[in-house]
Amino acid sequence: MFEEGQLYSPVTVGEDGQVEVHLGDNHPGFADQDYRARRSEIAAAALGWKPGETVPRIDYTETENEIWRTVSREIAPLHAKYACRNYIAAVEALNLPTDRVPQLDEVSAGLKGLTGFEYVPAAGIVPLEEFYGSLADGQFHSTQYLRHHAVPLYTPEPDIIHEVIGHGNLLADPQVAEVKRLAGAAARRVQTREALQVVADVFWFTIEFGVLHEDGEIKAYGAGLLSSYGEIEEMREVEIRPLDFAEMATVDYDITHYQPVLFAAESFSHMVDEVGNFFATCDDDTPAKLGVAAKA
Repeated sequence: MFEEGQLYSPVTVGEDGQVEVHLGDNHPGFADQDYRARRSEIAAAALGWKPGETVPRIDYTETENEIWRTVSREIAPLHAKYACRNYIAAVEALNLPTDRVPQLDEVSAGLKGLTGFEYVPAAGIVPLEEFYGSLADGQFHSTQYLRHHAVPLYTPEPDIIHEVIGHGNLLADPQVAEVKRLAGAAARRVQTREALQVVADVFWFTIEFGVLHEDGEIKAYGAGLLSSYGEIEEMREVEIRPLDFAEMATVDYDITHYQPVLFAAESFSHMVDEVGNFFATCDDDTPAKLGVAAKA
């Protein structure tokens, strides 16, 4: 089972109003006080934002821009080999910069004309119901920080590279955008925690780590694969199973390691139809239908 909170470093606000991001002792930036201060500074900007206000712009440093350039350069050949055609076309349509970190309002400006989505800032974890529910309104909650410069091709948590190179480009595809809206509507429709968790688990194995068959090969469409240099390479070695929502909702998995099992749609259109229909029909009876109650 997947828990969204496991993915993000906790963010707290002290009595003096000081914002602090708490990195785990195995985080690449744990011993770097400058990085920790920078993470807290960026988190504070997101926490200070209110809906309806202009999204805060971050004055990214040359080090941060170099991380973005490195990832963009290194992952592009992997996209050419392993990304599905719709993702590649969406990247071209959104046309984000590869030489610097884009601002969230730039991402929004591109997406609004393509699919109507917009980005809003997140300091870290966003509650499941809020994160997924906002997708129904065409909003995506995104972090604005970058991974530590010592390991530009690795991050233990979603940073802006994951949020934009992965999800942002995917959201430039109208069909994927509609599937995400359906996921958001499902998150708002269900009333039980168990049903909301099913929405999150299926989202994880499809929109985050989904693959599909294309031209006789396995191609990636999931944001977690497409934004991760290591994960997209590793997908060639993992077990590939057909789409199975019951299995997605009941299998145990560890989000701190490469996913050992991925679920493949027969094609992009098959993914859109099947995953979209699942989210469109998901309700509070779905967990029992999928055997989640029996597993518990």
